Amino acid sequence: MQVRKTEQGADGARAPSAEPTDTTAPVTAPGKLAAAASVLPLAGFTVGVTAARRADELAALLERRGAVVLRAPALRIVPLLDDAELLSATKELLDNGPDIVVATTAIGFRGWIGAADGWGLGEALLARLSGVEVLARGPKVKGAIRAAGLTETWSPASESMAEVLDRLLEQGVVGRRIAVQLHGEPLPGFIESLRAAGAEVVGVPVYRWMPPEDIGPVDRLIDAAIARSLDAVSFTSAPAAASLLERADRLGRLDKLLDALRHDVLPACVGPVTALPLEAHDIPTFQPDRFRLGPLVQLIAAELPGRVRALPVAGRRVEIRGQAAVVDGELRTVPPAGMALLRALARRPGWVVPRADLLKALPGAGSDEHAVETAMARLRTALGAPKLIQTVVKRGYRLALDPLTDEKYAGEE
Repeated sequence: MQVRKTEQGADGARAPSAEPTDTTAPVTAPGKLAAAASVLPLAGFTVGVTAARRADELAALLERRGAVVLRAPALRIVPLLDDAELLSATKELLDNGPDIVVATTAIGFRGWIGAADGWGLGEALLARLSGVEVLARGPKVKGAIRAAGLTETWSPASESMAEVLDRLLEQGVVGRRIAVQLHGEPLPGFIESLRAAGAEVVGVPVYRWMPPEDIGPVDRLIDAAIARSLDAVSFTSAPAAASLLERADRLGRLDKLLDALRHDVLPACVGPVTALPLEAHDIPTFQPDRFRLGPLVQLIAAELPGRVRALPVAGRRVEIRGQAAVVDGELRTVPPAGMALLRALARRPGWVVPRADLLKALPGAGSDEHAVETAMARLRTALGAPKLIQTVVKRGYRLALDPLTDEKYAGEE
């Protein structure tokens, strides 16, 4: 449908620009493209960080690329209050050595060796482990194993405990003694499957996951995701992902959070294991090729700007990012109410949006349309180019899309 009518058209019909448009400089001019490229890739975007460990490192990597970071550790790692259970498991393995050791996390493996050192058993434990088959769940724990002077026998490419289990069951475990480092989260079916296949399993508990002491940041992250004032959420562990969903469920907001993660808020996971709790809820996740923080940040820094459509408006190049706008390569900070209006206008570029519809888009919308006028005035000031938004008398507002591209969006719904 092509509609280019005057004000007398039906609601939503497009009005011709009543303001002069500067067409002397095309929006794709080299200078403007260079200026746009100078904006940091994540400038104008807000990214949630659910990590407990290495949260500072992840936040710094995101902030270096321009992101605003919302920190909300969904879990915390707590050393066992009573080391008696770990000491008992260690002594049991020293007295009756394992045939296989499954090391699951770097922090847990280092903690085990460190605790053994504190008991005066470190050298004996390393000597015992040096002669057995050591399976490392992933590269980080592989590094911890090597740092202790040991060598891993094998490590799954997927970093998945399911692949470790498949390997053990395929090679046969009848009568074999297997030490499994427990890492704070349940290992559903892992130990049970080994025992059912005839193995003797010794669990080595090093630490456990607990809810954060302050749940407030998690609640605020959930609220921000539902309100779409968050552009992405990063996940670096499956327990943290599961904990966030469980908290949303307790608050009665799980369905709204799932809708946000499925459609608008980028769920970025460091790897396939981390993604499992999300994918169990039919949330399509985004993962880097290499399961590391650096590639995870690179993925976010490529994906979020890639979702932005550049619009030629009033002779300028406009990008509407999550929480800001880029006008001719200059980042313009826009208040939340202004961003809500700008997004509403950009859903149908060039079309008139009635004041009543814009009022509904405002956070905490009331019934006074003067709130739209106030927020619109502030938006124009924030953009630094008032002519980007055209007032259509007695109708509403529209983005002043350039005439040459106006037709392109004429039939969009």
